[in-house]
Amino acid sequence: MKVTDHLEQADGPLISFEIIPPLRGGDLHGLLDLIEDLSRHEPPFIDITSHAAEVVYEETPDGIQRKIKRKRPGTLGVCALIQNKYGIDAVPHVLCQGFTRQETEDFLIELRYLGIDNVLAIRGDDSGYQKPLDHGRTRNRYASDLIAQIADMNRGNYLEDLLDADPANFCIGGAGYPEKHFEAPNLGADIRTVKQKVDSGADYVVTQMFFENQHFHRFVELCRAEGIEVPIIPGIKILTKKSHLRTIPRTFHCEIPTALADEVSQARKEDVLDIGVEWARAQSQELLDRGAPSVHFYIMQSSKAINSLLPKLKL
Repeated sequence: MKVTDHLEQADGPLISFEIIPPLRGGDLHGLLDLIEDLSRHEPPFIDITSHAAEVVYEETPDGIQRKIKRKRPGTLGVCALIQNKYGIDAVPHVLCQGFTRQETEDFLIELRYLGIDNVLAIRGDDSGYQKPLDHGRTRNRYASDLIAQIADMNRGNYLEDLLDADPANFCIGGAGYPEKHFEAPNLGADIRTVKQKVDSGADYVVTQMFFENQHFHRFVELCRAEGIEVPIIPGIKILTKKSHLRTIPRTFHCEIPTALADEVSQARKEDVLDIGVEWARAQSQELLDRGAPSVHFYIMQSSKAINSLLPKLKL
């Protein structure tokens, strides 16, 4: 079922999760345990991140060598597992960065074979690697370009003429940034970028994590004023360790409020998770009380915090 169908048919607010594949060559058992644990909460859908190849430098007997590697392959396999073993709709992330349009089309065709109807189309982070465009291959520069490619497939338009090719039927998600994308000159310009994604074919928007709900409410207000009418799902991250005070703002370009940062920095290490859970609970409840159609939790690799939080929400 499509994400938008889940939202339209729900008789109450929905909860969804986002997880990350294991490292290259890693053990899948930990991820299987995580999915098994999350499935107890009956999420209608789970997002699975994708990762492009990146430049790494390794010391060898011949000196430092530059290599191109994908640190976290396996998105397709994890999607198949979630959807076919657990009956939960999988939402794989599809990237511009690091993939040609031809590779993207192949990936989407494989998703269709598996019966996966949902994708989240994003540009992706700069990994330091630009794949060579040999033999006439092309790439999508922006998320709106990628969304347009997927929307074209939904209309039966592929990159090359395919005999008896049926139209795809993907529900396309796009990303939004309540505190604006770090490359945007201002929030207004970033809202117009979201509008371009929707005009290109995005069916819903899920936001980057934020810790102050006022950012989300203003973002929604500005989106609606710009004529963006698709569902907007807030994304929440539970702060679970002191190092998040440094890594989250640096990596995700979002602000951690003074009250939360002060409480975490002064707390004992073993109390940080409880503080983060309570902050996320209050955030989530206020969002749901004000009509958010769903809350999307960035779980990544551990269910401990979300297992503590969900029983405290009035769903």
